[in-house]
Amino acid sequence: MNVLLLKEPREAGNEPDPYIKELSAYGHKATLIPVLAFKFVSLDVLAEKLFQPNKHGGLIFTSPRAVEAVKMCLDANNKKGEWENVRDKWNTKTIYVVGKATAALVEELGLSPLGEDTGTADVLSRLILEREDRSIMPLFFPCGSIKREVLPTALRDNGIPLETLTVYQTAQHPDLEKNLTNYFAQQGVPASVAFFSPSGVKFCLETVRRLSGPQLSQIKFAAIGPTTADALAAEGLPVSSSAEKPTAQHLAAAIAQAL
Repeated sequence: MNVLLLKEPREAGNEPDPYIKELSAYGHKATLIPVLAFKFVSLDVLAEKLFQPNKHGGLIFTSPRAVEAVKMCLDANNKKGEWENVRDKWNTKTIYVVGKATAALVEELGLSPLGEDTGTADVLSRLILEREDRSIMPLFFPCGSIKREVLPTALRDNGIPLETLTVYQTAQHPDLEKNLTNYFAQQGVPASVAFFSPSGVKFCLETVRRLSGPQLSQIKFAAIGPTTADALAAEGLPVSSSAEKPTAQHLAAAIAQAL
């Protein structure tokens, strides 16, 4: 059956995207359509903060994009040599992450992540509260322009110092509507549509509704996690499957079960 994945491809050399690979193992044909476009901002400020580990109690990364911003800073400023010394200082502190994809990118920077099994910022905030106290220096949190406030609110309500910096802005991918229209024209209405963020729901849903027409009710809607599932439910759509953890294996298994 056809499955539409509303996400950008995961770059891994010549390997197929893991979501396509996992769904293929269940006999489903998956297609990726990128939903979001990103613009990196404040990289000069980010570079400055990265080389001041003594002013922070640790790092927080809740998205792969924030880690990419760090990598861009190091590449643009030829700071990789200096980074090795600073990296060791960061590794004496805790580097908190959400999810395996973010953790893998953090490891590429030579940092040791904690929290890859936390699937949401809500769960990560509970982990941080278990480990930290009010006496620490501020945790540094590079993030996106439309981050949810769950984690910052939880930490601040419990007196954990936090410093946030917006390092990327999120917008709708310029070719989204054209790509969706072409997909439905060529493939028809898919058996399942998977969403990967509340932003994806916001940017795609009206177009998916319009292109599906009366067949909308036949689509099995899937979500990468509870936050995205809530966004779909808020739009009045039944969520047929939600990944137990935000990984390709878990989402593919959930979709296969629903289909």
